[in-house]
Amino acid sequence: MVRLALIFTVILQNVYGQPPLPPLPMKAGGCYLVSPEVEIYRVEGEAVIVSFPLFKRVLEVRNIVLASAEYLILKDNGTEGVTFQGQGRVQQHDKQLWFLPAHVSDSGKYICTYRNATYCVTGSITLHVYESSFNNMEKLSYPISATVGEYLRIPCPSLSSFNKTERLIEWHKDSSPTALQLGRNAGLFRQNTDKLIIPTVKRSHGGTYTCQLTVLINDKQYKVSRAIMLHVQGSDPTVTTTVPDFSMTTDSELISTAYIPILQPPVIISPLNGTVFESPHGSGLELICKVLTDCQMAESTVVTWLVDGQSVESPYLDRWTLQGGKRVTRVSEGCQIEMRLIVVSMTEDDVKTELKCVTQNQGGRQEVVIQLQLEDSTFTWIVVATVAVSCFLTVASVFLYAIFKPKMKKKTDYILARQNSTF
Repeated sequence: MVRLALIFTVILQNVYGQPPLPPLPMKAGGCYLVSPEVEIYRVEGEAVIVSFPLFKRVLEVRNIVLASAEYLILKDNGTEGVTFQGQGRVQQHDKQLWFLPAHVSDSGKYICTYRNATYCVTGSITLHVYESSFNNMEKLSYPISATVGEYLRIPCPSLSSFNKTERLIEWHKDSSPTALQLGRNAGLFRQNTDKLIIPTVKRSHGGTYTCQLTVLINDKQYKVSRAIMLHVQGSDPTVTTTVPDFSMTTDSELISTAYIPILQPPVIISPLNGTVFESPHGSGLELICKVLTDCQMAESTVVTWLVDGQSVESPYLDRWTLQGGKRVTRVSEGCQIEMRLIVVSMTEDDVKTELKCVTQNQGGRQEVVIQLQLEDSTFTWIVVATVAVSCFLTVASVFLYAIFKPKMKKKTDYILARQNSTF
């Protein structure tokens, strides 16, 4: 069915054609002008590689391949440009410009030109290099958002152009000189290659994170860093505590109660809150709720599905059923619990249903709400009709060929008789 849908799409494209790409504007000097790249913000003393991804993409989409053409990158000083060679502190290597390392004076606009005798394309990018004492992290950081209770992976961005050394990336929070302690037993943070992992986001996790690493360029080591500003939405779950009466407690009992471990609430990693699942009318649908928790808490962690606030085990919800019970598997971040829900047959009434996955243990409670939607059958009917017409034409062609095919002359059978000299 998917293959037929693709064939149908290709037929439509061949019949109606692809929309033409808008023409590129032309600047003075006869060069076609590409939109400027996203501006880059970096810190002095670090290795910086400037590339032109949007410019390159425009050439690929428009199939612009210029024979005997070359890239020329220069710094625009208003009246004349400064070109760079393949050696020195600032070097051009093919379609990139390397700063080894970058200085504040390198800030400015850089022009990339791709030309030959008959064709010319040009683009630009602006580089901002700040002093190491610059404290406006909003300009230097990549903003990301997360919700309280979310399982979050924070990448160290824009590193694909560098060759990393064997040393791991160091992570710092809010300009602290001390690196975060990472690992399974390190507490709130973990690390997976170049990503910082926060298993359960809290309001206190908001702030600026800096990843630092050493890269190797031309057999020399350079420092590279990136800043990420994390904005946390929502509020931490309310925790109610009771103050015990220590008037009748011995000193040894007081010491033993001083080391009560902090229980982390379970985290629903799939589906996300607000996810919409589509299915055709009358067909079945399988939904899987995945929860991440500490392995010590896996047995006591409850995961269930609620339909309009009722458990799916209610006799009134016979079209909904749990499959296989709670399934627990060990993963690198802890233990993952799965609970599968089967919708026997999708109807229009299910679109109005409030469907929740709820998980709870001694550490806390979390729930996500998802929506169901009936799949649009218009395209399905088009594909079915196309298949039916194709089958009909095939059968008709075979039938007509069988009726009107030319008749072959019947081959004559010959009998060889022995000649006799007498009659």
